Amino acid sequence: MKTLALSLLCALALGCTPDPSQIDGSGPLTSNVTDWRDEIVYQLLVDRFGDGDVNNDVNINPSALARYQGGDWQGVIDHIDYLKALGITAVWVSPVVRNVDTDANVDGYHGYWTQDFVHTNPHFGDLATLRRMVNALHAAGIKVILDIVTNHIGQLFYYDINNNGVPDDNVYGSGDQSPVTRVTEYDPDYDPNGIQGMTSLGGSGLAPIRWIYDPAIHRMPPVPEAFQNTDWYNRRGRAVHFDPYPAGCNYNNPPNCICDAACARDQTLHGDFPGGLKDLKTAITVNGQTMVNQPVADALIQAYTYWIGAADFDAFRIDTLKHVEHEFWQYFCPAVRQYCKQNGKKNFFMFGESFDGSDDLDGSYTMNQEVDSVFFFPQKFAVIDRVIKQGGPTTGIEQQWMARQTKYSSMPNPDGPVDANGNGLDAQQLLVNFLDNHDVPRFAFDKPCTGQGNCPALWQALAFIFTEAGIPCVYYGTEQEFAGGNDPENRERLWDTNYDVSGNTFLWVRRLTDLRKAHPALRHGDTTVRWSTDRVAGERDAGIFAFERFDSASGERALIVMNVNEAHPSTTQAPDAQGAAKMKVGFAPGTALSNALGDDPGDQIVAPDGTLAITVPPRGTAVYIAAGTPGMM
Repeated sequence: MKTLALSLLCALALGCTPDPSQIDGSGPLTSNVTDWRDEIVYQLLVDRFGDGDVNNDVNINPSALARYQGGDWQGVIDHIDYLKALGITAVWVSPVVRNVDTDANVDGYHGYWTQDFVHTNPHFGDLATLRRMVNALHAAGIKVILDIVTNHIGQLFYYDINNNGVPDDNVYGSGDQSPVTRVTEYDPDYDPNGIQGMTSLGGSGLAPIRWIYDPAIHRMPPVPEAFQNTDWYNRRGRAVHFDPYPAGCNYNNPPNCICDAACARDQTLHGDFPGGLKDLKTAITVNGQTMVNQPVADALIQAYTYWIGAADFDAFRIDTLKHVEHEFWQYFCPAVRQYCKQNGKKNFFMFGESFDGSDDLDGSYTMNQEVDSVFFFPQKFAVIDRVIKQGGPTTGIEQQWMARQTKYSSMPNPDGPVDANGNGLDAQQLLVNFLDNHDVPRFAFDKPCTGQGNCPALWQALAFIFTEAGIPCVYYGTEQEFAGGNDPENRERLWDTNYDVSGNTFLWVRRLTDLRKAHPALRHGDTTVRWSTDRVAGERDAGIFAFERFDSASGERALIVMNVNEAHPSTTQAPDAQGAAKMKVGFAPGTALSNALGDDPGDQIVAPDGTLAITVPPRGTAVYIAAGTPGMM
């Protein structure tokens, strides 16, 4: 225990990061991933997944989802059998670091309000429990992904605009010759010149930063101590608009520059995140050129590689990707890869959240040795919501996949993810596909199940992300048909379901996890679109989308056919007025195909001319594999 005590003293008193090798019980890093495309990710919020230790149930409020509920790492350990029953192979756990406990009667249970980069959140457990959780998941064959934040810290300081030493909520202006403006010193609106001091006589220069001291709720200056350097923050106040800036606004360009595209981008990169989360100065400008702010970047690299060493995580999910400069990611990501290489951690994976529908923007973070992958948000908005949920033209899927081939990196990162043969994998192969998450309403919120456990739209959307290229990611509770709206209603307690493994949607997800594991074409195969349509009414092929996955290593081919139309069956054949052509496929003529997902539509035989006309029921999905293929369910 002596080395642990010295390490903690180092972090608390001297402001440095503990050395994982000096912490009792830490072992060598392990490599647990053969190919990330083989993984099925399950996102869980620790505070909502399982309450395994009542001793850390401090200040919980079960009646309010914006407050702590009591989940912890022991709760994850206790319910690994549930994850295995679902077929999950990797879990993405919410941030583990110490957070501001509460702010304006909303709690930091989610983990994105960092106060201490190198110590655990006591609501979830101590370092020993965290290591036990990771070790137990690894023993069960489940990889562990750590959620990290480099963009900001929690609301740990205020801008002392009037320099009176206390945080005020002031009103400026007379309403006669000057406009009345309300300013809270905790979270003032963005100013591109920095938050300015103000006295009765006018401006007084850049407003000083005042750290807050409230140990009862962990609202104290940040740890390590280096983060208490006020020059490490952009100090421009709360971003009120993110790029792209809103259409139809007036162009007077007030101080928050809501209608200036460049200024909106500046807010995205340098403004405090809404809620008073203070923006770290991850980049600086020298002679008009943006470059990484190396002291800040080095401190973040040291903090987060510490967690790899301390708990043996297999990947990072990175928060608020688009709010941090490219120059930072071009420095941070290679440094993390180098740390893993030097310490024997192979196939470490970094994927980020660029919460944006632009392929150009999201894809840009996969270039120049930045992150290995991103969440496929453009697909979430354009395909999951508009096509599958709303029954839109399936040409939208084909268009989205064409963007995937041009907007995301086709170059594997040095020392990045590889396949089983050691060949590098690029971002186009590793995009993370999802239906929903903790930041958006659940899929079933506005597309509810129809009763008696019947969820055709949800099941179809799940089948889509399990059979397309990339890595499927399921948000916890989807398997229990959770249907919450915006935060915090989409962050329900899983234990309220008693971890039921008999529900229709749970069994459907398990069926999909088994299917994906059984067929390499669904994990590794190249993609060819066989049918898409802009018809959405009563036409023969309205709602049809079909694509093939072919894996050259195994020689396996899979044909996926879905009908997003809810009104009638549809067929992989054009209307008579459009020539009545049937769908061409890659299987040889005469090949017998079996539907690995069920009996409707049933088995098929490829016609002598290499075509198939398959009729799919409303909201139906079929996955055809050559009959007799190993792994057929």
